[in-house]
Amino acid sequence: MAQRREKTAPRQSANPAPEPAALPAPRFALVWAALVYALGTLSMGYPALAGRFLVNPHSDQYIAGYAFREFGAATLRATGHFPLWNPYLFGGMPYIAAMHGDIFYPTFLLRMIMPTDAAMTWGFIIHIFLAGLFTYVFLRDLGYSFVGALVGGLAYMMSGQIASSVSPGHDGKLFVSALFPLALMVLRRGIREGKAWSWGAFALIVGLTVISPHPQVLQYMLLTSGAYALFLSFATLDGIKLPPAVAIRRLALSLGAVIVGLGIGAVQYLPVREYVRWSPRAGGLADYQTATSYAWPPEELLNAYLPQFSGMLENYWGRNIIHLHSDYVGVVVLMLSGAAFLGRRADPRRKQILFWSVALLISVLWSLGGATPFYRIPYAIIPGTRYFRAPATIFFVGTLALALLACAGTERLLQLRVSRKYVVGWLIGGGVIAVLASVGALSSIAETFADPRAVDRVQANQSAVFLGAWRSFAFVVSVFALWYAFSGGKISAKIAGWTLIFLIAVDLWTVERIYWMFSPPAKVIYASNPIVDALKNEQQPARVFAFPIRDTPGPDAYLTGDALMTHRIRQVLGYHGNQLGRFNDLVGLNSRDNRIFSPNVLTLTNTKYFLTNIPELPFIGNTTLAKGPVVDAAGDSVYLYRLNADNPYAWVTPIAVKAPDDQVLATVLNERFDVKRAALFDTSARVAAAQGVQSLPSPLALTASVKRYEPGRVQIDLSGPAPAGSSLMVSENFYPGWVATADGKPARVGRADYTLIGVELPQGARSVELRFTSPAYERGKTITWAAILIGILMLGAGSWRDRRRLA
Repeated sequence: MAQRREKTAPRQSANPAPEPAALPAPRFALVWAALVYALGTLSMGYPALAGRFLVNPHSDQYIAGYAFREFGAATLRATGHFPLWNPYLFGGMPYIAAMHGDIFYPTFLLRMIMPTDAAMTWGFIIHIFLAGLFTYVFLRDLGYSFVGALVGGLAYMMSGQIASSVSPGHDGKLFVSALFPLALMVLRRGIREGKAWSWGAFALIVGLTVISPHPQVLQYMLLTSGAYALFLSFATLDGIKLPPAVAIRRLALSLGAVIVGLGIGAVQYLPVREYVRWSPRAGGLADYQTATSYAWPPEELLNAYLPQFSGMLENYWGRNIIHLHSDYVGVVVLMLSGAAFLGRRADPRRKQILFWSVALLISVLWSLGGATPFYRIPYAIIPGTRYFRAPATIFFVGTLALALLACAGTERLLQLRVSRKYVVGWLIGGGVIAVLASVGALSSIAETFADPRAVDRVQANQSAVFLGAWRSFAFVVSVFALWYAFSGGKISAKIAGWTLIFLIAVDLWTVERIYWMFSPPAKVIYASNPIVDALKNEQQPARVFAFPIRDTPGPDAYLTGDALMTHRIRQVLGYHGNQLGRFNDLVGLNSRDNRIFSPNVLTLTNTKYFLTNIPELPFIGNTTLAKGPVVDAAGDSVYLYRLNADNPYAWVTPIAVKAPDDQVLATVLNERFDVKRAALFDTSARVAAAQGVQSLPSPLALTASVKRYEPGRVQIDLSGPAPAGSSLMVSENFYPGWVATADGKPARVGRADYTLIGVELPQGARSVELRFTSPAYERGKTITWAAILIGILMLGAGSWRDRRRLA
């Protein structure tokens, strides 16, 4: 008996509404679009062809990202597996659980076939290109014309929100933003057309976004995709409304695809989920004010039209202290976006315009953070929001909405539906802004918003605002001239369309190219020097406390970042942001005291050297200049000081005691306490501990030396047999997964001295081996492979079913 087919909406592009001025798509339209986007991307990224590295001194990738990825790539090449432990920063942390960038995202494959710096550069370039191409595909799938979709793709990929992400080095945000329009296209195919293959494709796309990994942007993408799925399911589009049963069934399939996609990310997020309670953000951010930091200040909305208003890059004077990205939407894009609302009632895709207009409004309100009461709603009801700051991150959704509106506005213009009143209104508005900038009014307004300490920057930025306002006005005039020539019949629709594309590209390129700052290759900007060579020759593991005292010529990754990690040198601090919270407490990152320089903290952290940029250290006693001055790769003169104290990597205590965390921290910070006289274990540690201790025994003469050291695996030999009741203390952060053997037999491990590894030593033990394991990673890996297989099977089976249905 033949089964009844579900009612399926026809593709919009199959029966387009009559559009008198619509341009036919050329042959190989997708290839032509790809060529335009490739040229647009390379117009900003061409230095990569000469081997330049797409980082700047303020980029997260320069400060830390390269070190993370180079370590992961080197380990994967050498051992065939991903590293599980990073010993080089903040006392050590789990590599996967604490997150170190795109560990599992496909860009890691680039690092297998080319140098890490080149792979990172091309990872950015490829995804800028894909952001444009996938937006084009999405808009074409909605039924928009070739020229309109081409405009939309350019408007998205070359917008400030997307193109300038290379400046702060936010690759995870870019990866999700690039995949976002593709996810929407696949979702529409599944819900409106009933394409069975789409569920597998959607699951795989969601999986890629999960392992990007950027949980905040992932959350925004899933929220928007969910809202769009509801819209597609229950709205009447092209005169067709899906039967409720069909709509609900397809929504369930989309939810199932999301679950499979989340399963693909299990290899990353099972370890992360376990780590949350150990991280500095355990329990969420401190308060609402912190959660709304780095929002989009309302006065800076003008940057969408006039990017120079709040100052670009180092000229920024606004509330957010730093502003490494661009808020520029584009003059031409804004004019076209507004034109989308002209004659909207006659547009067969008017409901798409309505949905994305609402999405734009919500993303703007969300981006404004605490400036309006709106953000209280998601902060209160959406899970995970309390862990995130920088609500303006959501504006990639608004940028895609503007791209769709610009696409629709392009069609209005080419269909002669844009009125003289509209373009003249833009001429007047642009002219007024230019005049206000010329007479200094905009700078005066800026001074009312700026911090008094930043008023000098506002005044210094006045000439940039003046030139920027007239530059923006020039593009308004250019669009007016194009409209005038086309509406007067002086140029054809084809010429008008390609001229519009050229204007958008030039408009956005003249601003966003500034954010594409290249540096010499990594081997130059992280070059070794005599100090690095001396540290690498240390026979026993030792940590370096690096910090600048005087101002540096520019950001120096050796003093404030992770450059030492690229040379496999362990640092007391470094740059990460998601290190173990207890280590932060121990060294005082969350306090105003200088406990990090106290003798006990220096001992517990295995600190043997100070690296700084002054020729004397008067505030730190008992030091000797070991080497310097040496000019490092950042151009700063640095000095290495040796701390004349016995701060070994491991030591043996004669006794073990259990106590609550607050008492342990207070005790180890007390300078009268000798950390070598007792190991202070957490009360939950499964180790034997002395009871009723009234006084501590003297330190042991027994010493511990490291025979073998590699990330996540250490072998320590004792100078003699361990006495009964003794413990081995190791200057490495404790985290679940550390296992120990003593003379080849399992030994008990626990957290001791607040954050370090403590090992219960059997009587007579002479050798201890520590190894870090991650059961959560192993479980996640199994789930990920299973989910990938399910996604591929869903895609293949769905394609087979769709072909049979058409046969």
